[in-house]
Amino acid sequence: MLLSMLFAAMLAPAAEERRPGGQPEAIVYRDAGYSGPAVAVGRANPDMGLAWPVRSIRVNSGTWQLCPQRNYGGRCITVSRSTSNLGNQLGPGSRLVSIRPIGAEPPRPVPNQSLRGMAAEFFPRPARDGRRVAACATGSATANCAARSADAFCRAQGWNGSKSEALESEGRAVYLADVLCVRSGY
Repeated sequence: MLLSMLFAAMLAPAAEERRPGGQPEAIVYRDAGYSGPAVAVGRANPDMGLAWPVRSIRVNSGTWQLCPQRNYGGRCITVSRSTSNLGNQLGPGSRLVSIRPIGAEPPRPVPNQSLRGMAAEFFPRPARDGRRVAACATGSATANCAARSADAFCRAQGWNGSKSEALESEGRAVYLADVLCVRSGY
């Protein structure tokens, strides 16, 4: 019981994180003043497929190029801060068709947080050299490959192996998550 409360306390701040590693993020709105239907964007999108014009954008991080045609064509505009009224900056009808981050900052190192006990250590987001640990270094991320990767990670941390692990997808990458490293019985 105590162990599960400690896990929950340690994981609570991680659940509040918006985007890992300071990645770009913006939210586009149909109406001025950040109201109406909205779509959150965290990566380049060559064809948004929106059925409505974009009148405002909230930039949480990064600099964004907004374009009125597919594949970043037409008279594009660049925004690096929130704009409550885009007016007709995107041209007649304020159609946003494609959007992409530009000049993105390099990702910040990922801290290797853990909860260590006498016989085990729990890593919610295992990291090595400031980068998340891939579920499988080669090939597709299967459960068997993830178990081998978790064992190797735990051995590198000074443990005998991993008792359990999970796979977490971020975009197209699949990483190890919730790894429990142990001294014996793995």
